[in-house]
Amino acid sequence: MKITILVKGNETRYATRFSVRKLISGLVLVSLVMLVSSRSTESVYENQIRLNVIKTGLEEQSELVNQLKINTEQQVNGMVGQLADMQVQLERLDIIGKNLAQQAGLSVEDFVLPEQTSKDIAAEHRLTKKIEKLSDALSFKIQQLNALESILIGLNIELESKLAGRPIEHGWLSSYYGIRKDPFTGKPAMHKGIDFAGKSGSAVIATGAGVVTWSGERYGYGKLVEVDHGNGLKTRYGHNDELTVSIGDVVTKGQMLAKMGNTGRSTGAHVHYEVIKNGAQVDPLPYIYR
Repeated sequence: MKITILVKGNETRYATRFSVRKLISGLVLVSLVMLVSSRSTESVYENQIRLNVIKTGLEEQSELVNQLKINTEQQVNGMVGQLADMQVQLERLDIIGKNLAQQAGLSVEDFVLPEQTSKDIAAEHRLTKKIEKLSDALSFKIQQLNALESILIGLNIELESKLAGRPIEHGWLSSYYGIRKDPFTGKPAMHKGIDFAGKSGSAVIATGAGVVTWSGERYGYGKLVEVDHGNGLKTRYGHNDELTVSIGDVVTKGQMLAKMGNTGRSTGAHVHYEVIKNGAQVDPLPYIYR
């Protein structure tokens, strides 16, 4: 089947004839070309967008990796610094423990790190494991120092509680221990302590560390302070004008207990000082001149 197209003007005339089959084939071909051309352009554009998205994502990932690397390096450097600090601290504590043990006359080996522990730390090359070993060593060192502290405190208490010296800072020995003439009756009587005379209000001090077991008025003594030093020893400080400690107070050697006075059975400002051993008064003089 064919189609004839006739174009007629005033002066011209044009006629052509087409095959319907060829015309349809041509139209289909043109449509396919246009469709493919259009589709190809759209696909390239979409791929370009996809590529840009992927590129941006990779750049972001690369930045994150770089930042992670920086952070990791900082953390590693921090761990190295921490490791060095721990090593220095451990060495310093070991030296302190050694010196204190030597001064106290104790076995140095019991208060320094075992040689094997130091070797294990030096041989460990894994950073985290080395820090872990150092941490364990520091904990052990702290336990050693705590034990050493307890021993030294005990030695110090024993030293401090040892009676020695005079119960005053200023004054003079005015009456000795033993039989003397009673200042009130004029008759011979046992004087169970030593008297130190001085200026009223001057300090009366402890001759050893201990616990205050009496602080107040007591017949004959006036205002009295009594201190228990342990091991069966007590001291008494009588005739005070003012007391500066209370029952239950822990006092140290040389600490002020009272102010000198003239209370109780007394004829002038002084402190009556007694040493009581296992419940009985003894001569304080040997303790004073230790």
